[in-house]
Amino acid sequence: MNNKLPKLIVILGPTASGKTGTSLKLAKKYNGEIISADSRQIYKKMDIATAKVKGEWQWGFNWNGPRKTYHVEDIPHHLIDIIDPGKQFTAADFRDKSIKYAKMAERSGRIPMVVGGTGLYISALVDNLSIPRVEANKKLRESLEEKTNDELISLLESLDPKILETIDKKNKRRLIRALEVCIFTGEPFSEQRKKGEQIFDVLQIGIEVDREELHNRISNRVDQMMKDGLLDEVSALLKQKYGWQLPSMSGIGYKQFKPYVNGECTLEKSIEDLKRDTRRFARRQLTWFKKDKRIKWCKNYEEVEGEVGEFLKK
Repeated sequence: MNNKLPKLIVILGPTASGKTGTSLKLAKKYNGEIISADSRQIYKKMDIATAKVKGEWQWGFNWNGPRKTYHVEDIPHHLIDIIDPGKQFTAADFRDKSIKYAKMAERSGRIPMVVGGTGLYISALVDNLSIPRVEANKKLRESLEEKTNDELISLLESLDPKILETIDKKNKRRLIRALEVCIFTGEPFSEQRKKGEQIFDVLQIGIEVDREELHNRISNRVDQMMKDGLLDEVSALLKQKYGWQLPSMSGIGYKQFKPYVNGECTLEKSIEDLKRDTRRFARRQLTWFKKDKRIKWCKNYEEVEGEVGEFLKK
């Protein structure tokens, strides 16, 4: 910890753990400004499946002049609803933009609060990771896409066995990206993600929820998404020529409906698959976060507020 550095608060946890509600209460109490660390909520037109918090774009002024910012309950939010679903957004992009917005918040006299469940994004910022900038290669990706996850893992074992200790082996997109970086740089991906000098004095808080309760929340959330028009959202994206092969469309909440759209299964089966895959995703998120012993886990808002209050006094 370095008390001379600007303070940064991170609220993290698995999907449906209650990060949004907690962060909004904190931001109102401590004059916070929120930076989203969610790799799916960055996309425009993808609202229901990503559980994007409803807000509105407002013009405002800061030391740098006029700018338009996404507001939720009068709290400024950044890195939400900013990218077309057909475009790429990497962890390196997140690192650069989140540092910029955190420094802007601090300069405006507000407390930057990073909120989300994308572990690599959070690590990129907290540890100031140097992440290789390798452009996506369509031909290579198409050839790797034809391989199974086990085949991709075997390739990675020969090129970068160390990355297999941390990468999500069930996430085909991440496996392909790691191989892409290895192949085009000639170096292991794991050795290129190096920690840089600390930029912020960081408090990381994890929202802890009982597993059965979390599973119930996930099930209820999916049911509510269906009532809110999730299937219509999927259909609208497909009509706008956003194909299943895009990273945005291969995420949870969209890819589960591909068999139904193709007439290969019932809608009920796709809904159950979405609930199952979301539970598995939450488990993988927890596995990632539990490796970081700096995270302070809290079971309720009062515990969170206590940790934040003590941190800000230092």
